[in-house]
Amino acid sequence: MIFPFFKKKKLLDIKPLKVDIHSHLIPYIDDGAKSIEDSISLINALKSLGYKKLITTPHIMSDAYRNDATNIYEGLNLLKQRVIQEKIDIDIDVGAEYYLDDGFLDKIKSKGVMAINDRYVLFETSYLSKPILIEDMIFAISSEGYIPIMAHPERYRYVKDLSKEYKRFKDLGVMFQCNINSFAGYYGNDAKQKALFLSQNGMIDFLGSDLHHIKQIEALAKVIQTDVYKAIFETNDIKNDKLF
Repeated sequence: MIFPFFKKKKLLDIKPLKVDIHSHLIPYIDDGAKSIEDSISLINALKSLGYKKLITTPHIMSDAYRNDATNIYEGLNLLKQRVIQEKIDIDIDVGAEYYLDDGFLDKIKSKGVMAINDRYVLFETSYLSKPILIEDMIFAISSEGYIPIMAHPERYRYVKDLSKEYKRFKDLGVMFQCNINSFAGYYGNDAKQKALFLSQNGMIDFLGSDLHHIKQIEALAKVIQTDVYKAIFETNDIKNDKLF
C-alpha cells in the first residue's frame, strides 16, 4: 500500500461542522429543491444539524443543466430573501458543481466561473467513464488560478486501483470532497468502501451533504453520530470550517 492503514485510537469529541460546501438548494434549476418551500425545509434541516453557512452548488452541465452565473445569482437572491422573511439565522453563499463535459474548458476560461469563495472549483465526472481529457481539464482549472475539488470521488466506479488512481489525482493538485452519506452506504457498498479507504488514508479535504431532498437529511442525521464519521477527523484535515 502507498498509504498507511488506519489505526484505531480514541476518537475525538467532534463538534458539528459549521460549513457545508455541496448542496442543491436553489429551486427549479437542477435536480435539487423543487420549490422554494422545499429549499426552506432543507435549509432548516441543515441548520438543525449545526450548520451556520451553506455554500450551495447548482449543477452546470451542457446537456442537462445549462446554468450560468446570471440565473444562479438570481436564484440565490430570491432564496436569501425568503430566508430573511422566514427569520432563519444562517448564511447562504453559492458556487457550482461543474460537469467535465465538452463545454467545460470554455466555461472555466470565462469570467463567470462560479468558484467557491472565489478560490475553489468543484467538479464532477461521469460515474462510469473517466473523461479522456480529465487531466487537461484539471490543469485548466489550476492554470486559471483556482484549486480543483473533486466532488464525491468515492462514487466513481471507473476508479479501480484506489491507491494509484487517487494518488494521481492528488499529485495533480486535486482536493477531495466526500459525501457524508457515503459512509452509511447511502450510494451503495462500492462508494462506502472507497469513502472508508479515502478516510483511512487521510485523503479527504472537505465533507459535503450533497443535499437534494429531505430523505437525505434523515441519513445525514444518523451518520454524523457514528464512530465512522468521527474517525474521519482523526486522519484527515477537514477544511470546511476554514470557509466560515
